[in-house]
Amino acid sequence: MTSASASSESSIGVARISESRRGDAGVQRWLLCVWALVFLMVVVGGITRLTGSGLSITRWQPITGILPPLSEEAWQAELAHYQQSPEFREVNAWMELSDFKRIYFWEYVHRLLGRLIGFAVLVPWLVFLFRKRLRAAFAWKTAGVFVLGGLQGALGWYMVKSGLIDEPRVSHFRLAAHLLLAFLVGQLLLWLALEAGDGSEARGVGDRVHRRIVRATWALIAFLGLQTLYGAFMAGLRAGYYFGTFPDMNGYFAPTPFFKAATLAQNLFSYPPAVHWIHRALAFVVLGGAVALWIYIQRSSGHRHVRRAGLWLALIVFAQLNLGAITVLSRVQIGWAVAHQGLAYLLLSAATLLLFRASRAALPSSQ
Repeated sequence: MTSASASSESSIGVARISESRRGDAGVQRWLLCVWALVFLMVVVGGITRLTGSGLSITRWQPITGILPPLSEEAWQAELAHYQQSPEFREVNAWMELSDFKRIYFWEYVHRLLGRLIGFAVLVPWLVFLFRKRLRAAFAWKTAGVFVLGGLQGALGWYMVKSGLIDEPRVSHFRLAAHLLLAFLVGQLLLWLALEAGDGSEARGVGDRVHRRIVRATWALIAFLGLQTLYGAFMAGLRAGYYFGTFPDMNGYFAPTPFFKAATLAQNLFSYPPAVHWIHRALAFVVLGGAVALWIYIQRSSGHRHVRRAGLWLALIVFAQLNLGAITVLSRVQIGWAVAHQGLAYLLLSAATLLLFRASRAALPSSQ
């Protein structure tokens, strides 16, 4: 074999490797679109909760509920169902049909988005599968996201049911589970989208620096998950309304004045002042961790994608802490509170992006 032919074959081989590692841009765009729809779902969910709309639809109708009431008789029937709920009897007995339509709107849009996301996952998945653009393992992963989405819908109804029995409010534990599962589905979608675009099947990292970054990012994600949990507790217990000052809480910083419940479990999970203090404390822990990680990445990593992801993570953490402060100072005005919840989703997504970039940083495809 001549040197020229050997060089030609080598070039063809390199081109084929490069082509295989480009992944599938169409699959990636599909998954990113669904990730964005989940983000929209999180935002609308926040509006639904803050406008007191979450208990307005008292029946679970996955198929027939796609259409809203289309006649005066249908609206009156929906209102009659709502009038049997604890929320109407104890909170909204003053409501007329026009008032009911306003809260019905947001809950209906929230549920409609859930159905739309299901179609946005299933239909393209079937098309890509038919065209053989999904590898076997990747097809199973994306199918798993669809299953989790279905579970999310069921969990949402399980949450709503808790407010239709005795008390006119949903369980803050079920609310937290509902929000956390939404965030988890979103991060799985983002990871799969990045994987689809990357085209690499490798799972490990190849040097000590990036192994450390991966471990540190996992630790930060764990704290972000805990912070999200307490954010949901804040919403479910309406703990954000208790203190309208920042960084102090009505002049106090130490936890002692706020842990007054009878048991430790109540303080940690159900007593609004204590939950509020924990949520704030975790925010500063996350900020410190993100800044420390960013400094380490700037000093240690030579990969621009990793460095950029680390910077974005630190910036969004800083913005999120300030947005949380504004939310408290505004006495939980809807606009600020919804922005705070939406940015929490983007913050966890930034951590997912950093984790992906760091775990791929030492691979040949990223050199």
